[in-house]
Amino acid sequence: GVTVYQSHRNSRTDFPVLTCAVRVEDGKGCVVLGARPAKAARVELPAELAEKLSDYHENDLADALADLTAEERRKLYAILGVEQVAEIFSYLDDAEPYLKELPPEEAAQVVSHMDSDDAVDALDDLEEEDKEKIVHQMDKVDKDAADDVKLLLSYDEDEIGSCMTTNYICIRKDMTIRQAMSELVKQAGENDNISTLYVVDENERFYGAIDLKDLIIARAEDSLEKLIARSYPYVTDHEKISDSIDRIVDYAERSLPVLNESGKLLGIITSADVVELVDDQMGDDYAKLGGLTSEEDLNEGVFQSVKKRLPWLVALLFLGMLVSSVVGAFESVVAVLPIVICFQSMVLDMAGNVGTQSLAVTIRVLVDENLTTSKKLHLLFKEMRVGLVNGALLAVMALGFLGVYIHFFKAYAWGQAFLLSGCVGISLIVAMVISSLVGTVIPMLFHKIHIDPAVASGPLITTINDLVAVVVYYGLAMIVLIEMFHLG
Repeated sequence: GVTVYQSHRNSRTDFPVLTCAVRVEDGKGCVVLGARPAKAARVELPAELAEKLSDYHENDLADALADLTAEERRKLYAILGVEQVAEIFSYLDDAEPYLKELPPEEAAQVVSHMDSDDAVDALDDLEEEDKEKIVHQMDKVDKDAADDVKLLLSYDEDEIGSCMTTNYICIRKDMTIRQAMSELVKQAGENDNISTLYVVDENERFYGAIDLKDLIIARAEDSLEKLIARSYPYVTDHEKISDSIDRIVDYAERSLPVLNESGKLLGIITSADVVELVDDQMGDDYAKLGGLTSEEDLNEGVFQSVKKRLPWLVALLFLGMLVSSVVGAFESVVAVLPIVICFQSMVLDMAGNVGTQSLAVTIRVLVDENLTTSKKLHLLFKEMRVGLVNGALLAVMALGFLGVYIHFFKAYAWGQAFLLSGCVGISLIVAMVISSLVGTVIPMLFHKIHIDPAVASGPLITTINDLVAVVVYYGLAMIVLIEMFHLG
């Protein structure tokens, strides 16, 4: 028998929200979707269960799969059918464990029913050997789907072609309005991205695009040519995602065509793809700002995490050694005036913080590919002015508070106390101005030589600014406090 438990309803839509609400019992075992069943109702046939589950979004069903065993999932797949299983798999963050549970023949059927870009995402999670087995079986199941997947797999993962989809409507420019409508109805059975129709010429080269609304309201005697937007934006298949993502976002279209070098239409990039690309780009940049070589996954192993973190840590280790050696060069200052070491970390931390702030602002500005040299110089001088003003304000605060602290807690005379706090204040001003400069110039330099500015990560900027702050602070202490005023 089959028991369906009705879960709670969404307060806004009054639609039942799946909290894993189904149990299937057949004497050999059961499929359980959920943990908190509410009111039970008997359903007699698996077909009725499939109908009940069809009311729920595939993303909810994808989330529920993790609560099932492999045997329970296989029973559920048989009830749902290949097409719905393919839709569910499209929403999985990691399809590998689920695809590996299926024989290659069944996995090939599921992947064949997925959009080409979703299919490639699912296959990318697999080992190369398993991937080849499934693609080989796809040739037998659906040759066209296999060819689409092979096309997308032929691109590097950082190229636009690797994330396009072949799910789109394509018509010829020499069709009539009636023929175009007929072709739309015919292709819509397999392709659901129908809001924009893409037009090609007799050589299959991209000719333009038609908005679905314009085609629907057109009269049969109208010319199709009048509906075609000839200057429709496009991207090319070998473009780097990082170089074109901002241009794609700026167009704000539901989808954009992807062309090859000769102008042939290969696929499209949808708005959903753009959202995913932007999210991936932000995640990758955030990872680099944290000193990682790429974004980490919560489910990945220790070795993979170490591999992503270690390269930067090794580089920063040697930079740290350089900073330590510079500090060692000022041993004579510390020996004569030990109190200066008390405020070293404060100067270094403030310099690092300012540099990281400038880095974040600069990276955000550099996404504008049309940024002129004058605007870059304006940004540079602005960041230096910001560093100067902030440094001056903090220097005044340091002069007052640290002077009082040194006098009362370190037993220095008032004059000596304020000399020491003044040295700290001046160091803050100089270090923060230079740190603002470094945090702006380095990402600009990386961008100029075509290296991702996010690589100029927080840890790198902080370490460089530590070096600057150490030289400034101890250099001023040696020149002003020891040589000029003979403190110690």
